Amino acid sequence: MSAYLKCIEKNCNKTISSTSKAYVCPNCEGLLDVTYDFEIFDPEKIKQIFLKRRSSNSLLDLSGVWRYRELLPFCTDFSKVVSIQEDNTPVYEAPRCAKYVGLKKLNLKHQGLNPTGSFKDNGMTTGVTQANLLGSKIVACASTGNTSASMAAYAARAGIREVMFIHDQQIGLGKLAQSLDYGATTIQLEGDFDESMRLVKEITLERDVYLLNSINPFRLEGQKAIIIELLCQQDWKVPDRIVVPGGNLGNSGSFGKAIKELYDLGFIEKMPMVTIIQAQRANPLYQTLIDRSPRLVKVEAQTLATAIKIGNPVSWKKAVRAMEWTRGWCDFVSEQEIADAKAIIGRDGIGCEPASATTVAGIRKLVQTKEIDPDEDVVAVLTGNLLKDPDYTVNYHQNSLYQEATYRNELLGKKDKIRSTFANGPIKVRADKEAILKVLGL
Repeated sequence: MSAYLKCIEKNCNKTISSTSKAYVCPNCEGLLDVTYDFEIFDPEKIKQIFLKRRSSNSLLDLSGVWRYRELLPFCTDFSKVVSIQEDNTPVYEAPRCAKYVGLKKLNLKHQGLNPTGSFKDNGMTTGVTQANLLGSKIVACASTGNTSASMAAYAARAGIREVMFIHDQQIGLGKLAQSLDYGATTIQLEGDFDESMRLVKEITLERDVYLLNSINPFRLEGQKAIIIELLCQQDWKVPDRIVVPGGNLGNSGSFGKAIKELYDLGFIEKMPMVTIIQAQRANPLYQTLIDRSPRLVKVEAQTLATAIKIGNPVSWKKAVRAMEWTRGWCDFVSEQEIADAKAIIGRDGIGCEPASATTVAGIRKLVQTKEIDPDEDVVAVLTGNLLKDPDYTVNYHQNSLYQEATYRNELLGKKDKIRSTFANGPIKVRADKEAILKVLGL
């Protein structure tokens, strides 16, 4: 079975070797896909192989990515695989969330239960494995936090030097702590994520450094496994809709690619709609679609959901393609809607970082606008762990969560308070048994 890189631009379609370190097409600078000449003739047989591997203790089978290696066969030397038993993440029923959004039922696929606490691990196992296959000695990324934490862990396991560029605006300390602890060289730059991304792209093009942001197509191959595992967990019963947060949009693009490949190969008989939800002041994809612009409408991103605080997402064309393939949708939600949805997710005993909660907030909005029918079978993907940004959660429940105030998208230099609609703050009581019992109503 052959693997190669292919430009996604319809008027180009150039192909190059899978051993190339190219991140964009050398002809037109379009995004690249890892493309395969699959030799899968019996999908039902492959499904049984996937199921059987769940009881295996082999390193490849313990990974919720490499367990599905027939669907990402770029790696032909499994001794080079770098894995920390990633994925294997649960699908939870969320009855309180379902009631809140107006659905009869709602399932949450929680990628925040990965080894480093986010969905990035799915992509880093394949991205760092490709770096290993190519003999790379240094890997690098720009990050809002989760990417750097994941890359640092996987590069450390592989014995590869890791360099990450983070910005000095709103990075969660839980994420920064991981990068530091895993031994990464961490460079903190003035400016936002988009400025960090510009610089790391320049450096990796000019020097022998392997880039592991989502512009790297091998990273997105691992993120396909989120969809594959989800369908396996549902006994291949395909939901009507899969809802995902929209930041740099690599995850959305990988979901579309996975769904299209599974459909074309005969694993599934219908394609679930990929629905992307962005933050109101970090919504370049939504703005691009509304304006019907052939080029991305960039924005100066502002949101407390720092994992999706991106105004110039590199994978936007792959996200658009995913929506085209699956008849998908894109919308945005406010900071208030994100904060309240996050609190409701917590009431189901699950918990997530703020960016993840855009999915539940978006579903509620789309049910209210009748884009989503209450009878639909919907899965929302939670992308990050609650402990990635604990300050946000504590501030919400203590009624002290604020966002930067704006007027017509211009910062005013003051802060607007977010209402703690579902606050559950600590109750101060004197150290007295009777006082405690009175508070408890006992």
